[in-house]
Amino acid sequence: MTFAELNIDADMVEALASHGIHDPFPIQQQTIPLGLSGQDIIGQAKTGTGKTFAFGLPIAQRIGATPEPGVKVLVVVPTRELAVQVTEDMVLITANRPTQIASIYGGKAYEGQVEQLKAGAQIVVGTPGRLLDLANQRILDLSKVQEIVLDEADKMLDLGFLPDIERIFSLVPPVRHTMLFSATMPGPIVALARRFMSRPIHIRATDPDDTIAQANIRHLVYRAHSLDKDEVIGRILQAEGRGKTVVFTRTKRAASRLCEELIDRGFEAAAVHGDMSQEARERAMAAFKAGKKDVLIATDVAARGIDVDDVTHVINHTIPEDEKTYLHRVGRTGRAGRTGIAVTFVDWEDLHKWVFIDRALELNIPEPAETYSSSPHLFEDLAIPAGSKGRLRATPPDRIAKREVERDRERAKRDGGRGGSSRGGGRDGGRGGRDGGRGGRDGGERREAAPRAEAPAREAQPAEGRGTHDGGGAEHHDGNAAPARRRRRRRRSGGSGGAGAAAAPQA
Repeated sequence: MTFAELNIDADMVEALASHGIHDPFPIQQQTIPLGLSGQDIIGQAKTGTGKTFAFGLPIAQRIGATPEPGVKVLVVVPTRELAVQVTEDMVLITANRPTQIASIYGGKAYEGQVEQLKAGAQIVVGTPGRLLDLANQRILDLSKVQEIVLDEADKMLDLGFLPDIERIFSLVPPVRHTMLFSATMPGPIVALARRFMSRPIHIRATDPDDTIAQANIRHLVYRAHSLDKDEVIGRILQAEGRGKTVVFTRTKRAASRLCEELIDRGFEAAAVHGDMSQEARERAMAAFKAGKKDVLIATDVAARGIDVDDVTHVINHTIPEDEKTYLHRVGRTGRAGRTGIAVTFVDWEDLHKWVFIDRALELNIPEPAETYSSSPHLFEDLAIPAGSKGRLRATPPDRIAKREVERDRERAKRDGGRGGSSRGGGRDGGRGGRDGGRGGRDGGERREAAPRAEAPAREAQPAEGRGTHDGGGAEHHDGNAAPARRRRRRRRSGGSGGAGAAAAPQA
């Protein structure tokens, strides 16, 4: 079946064909004919199955080839990244028409978005907050909306947008064509559909042989140590056939730290999280889609906007909160009929949480294998070449020194100032006092002089690291040899050395 056979206008069929899109997916085959007829629809399908074209083609065709200026179509999405992605798809669909698309979301200046609306944009794609903001300012007029679409409705529910959605429905005409799309269908979404839709048809597009989790995704779950995860990820990124990769973290700070770590190891990585400006997030996404960066570190909020077909691996640096979040994370790979690999790290304290996710998704991996960066099964599972390390280039000596200073500071804060950190003693400061009587006048000098003489040699030829669990001795988890620490003795107060202190009582 082709899009032309689904009665899509020729100019839109040509626009799709110019980008190599010829055959509709199952959700599109089932949804487009009903959407063209004006039937209210609840579309349920896993992520990456083509939901955007399933609603985008009908709404663009229903408003006509030359629509009058003014908002006729409203597409509501939960995140900024998804707004950008849907806007790009709608621009593709209407490439051969004068239809104008406006993208309305927070994090960007109002002026450009206001200009798009004043220019007569007929299709508006936006997030609830900014849409209501412009509507309250009487800049966005929703009184003539004919088509309204809620995309990723379950995510809007998770983010607390339900009151905003109800407010938006109160601003559009009571008689309109409504479509709702979601990967999952929790109770509140069903209740929302009953309130604001007219006799909707529920369409589920699934493969008869598919399980709850996508069958074209290979799921690998490992019980990993937090200090070894970076090294494991570095080795996974060197697996045979590895293409674009998305790594999910639980917090924004973790995403930023991991991005810096992977860049330091020589990988082309970028991050997308809430602490970044919208412009920076869009630049990172654009670089990832264009292939300039092949590793993207993201938090869950940004996950819905990552619509890249050629993602081969998804790595869960930290376990997701529930099975729905897991599905949306791993759904970034195995899109558009391709296959993918999902790797999940489970911390020891999160094993109980994984049991519930495993049971809900029927993955049959209740006890993840204990895994380290040197574990043979890691190399076998992911086709990692033997001898691969988690680093493509060595860390410069000055950066090693900087990391040591930062670690010492963190250790001093954690220890509450114990051990004389202000005197440079670190962990060994407390032992200096006990050894002062033996070292006294000359021991400390000899111990300080040696490191100064040897330091240039160590910096010029940094030792090759072998990873955390290779049994190679005192090494860091990032694969670099641990630099020697300078030990300083704490001087005893009240005198210049042990001899002076002993002579005092005789006087």
